[in-house]
This record gives sequence, C-alpha cells and structure tokens, in this order.
Amino acid sequence: MVMLDGPRVRVRPLAERDLEEVWRVSREGVDGFVPEPEASREAVRRRLRGSGRLVGGRLDLAIEADGRLVGEIDARRPADALPEDVFEIGIALYRRHDRRRGYGREALTLFLRHLFEDRGAARVQASTDTANAPMRGLLESLGFVLEGVMRGFMRDARGERRDFALYAMTRPDYDEARTTWT
Repeated sequence: MVMLDGPRVRVRPLAERDLEEVWRVSREGVDGFVPEPEASREAVRRRLRGSGRLVGGRLDLAIEADGRLVGEIDARRPADALPEDVFEIGIALYRRHDRRRGYGREALTLFLRHLFEDRGAARVQASTDTANAPMRGLLESLGFVLEGVMRGFMRDARGERRDFALYAMTRPDYDEARTTWT
C-alpha cells in the first residue's frame, strides 16, 4: 500500500470514509473534468477497494490536507497501451478554496518520487487543457517538458472537443529537477 507523507499533505489510499465525496465528484465533475453521471456508488466503492495498489492499470490515491480529503492523484499504465516503465498521471483538487495553497504541488512531488524511485518509472506524462494555465505552470515549475498539443483530444462538460497540452518528465529530467524542489 502506498502512503506518502509531506509536511502538509498525505497521499494515501482512498478509504470507505471517502466514498460519498468521491462519488459526488464522479457524478458532478470538477472544473474541466467531465462528470460521469451514470457512475454508481458500487463502482466507486470497487475503485476505492483497489486504491493504494496498481490494479487494472491504475494506481488511485487520495490527497489529504488538514486531516480531510481535498482531492485525488492517480497513475495509469494500461496493459499493452504504454511501456511498463511509463506512467500517465492525473491530479484533481475538488474545491477551489483548496487550490493555489501548495497542496497539489506537494502531492505531485511526493507522487513523482514514488513513481521514479519506488516504481522504476523511466517517463511520467501528464496532459491538461491548453487553457489550464495553473496546471501548466505547475508542471513546468516541477521540470515537465511540453512535448506538444493534442488537438481535439478531450471532451469538456458540454461535449465539445478541447485541445490538450502533453507534458512529460523522463528519469534524467527528474534527477535534475528534484534537486530544485522545495
């Protein structure tokens, strides 16, 4: 089981106590993330049961700050879709008032250390809407490199296709960048 502790943030497996909040977010969505209104409570409960372990190509974890669930972070490595040492990551902080407080940055640095040092990652990639300046800034500040724009990649909540920026960090990028993280 993955448990990562920083000065203000804990990255931990999702737990049964998180069910209602995770289910709410899956149904309603979170700024720019397409909701899944058909998501059942039982499907979310199954995802929670696998949390903390790489199950079905996913590693789902909670982000906790001040003793409360503030968001999620995940890594995906679907079988036959990515090489075994490449991960795609995602992060979401559920509420606006929890953003721009350093929680996402701290959670992401803890998670990157885990992926590169404990899971043997050679590459970690992340994508975000080209209009998501805060996420793009965070990725760049941590040492991710913009590799290009995927045109018409993801649907938004209205069903319209959006362009997404693809960022990546390789092991050499990580080795260089981690010395500058505070």
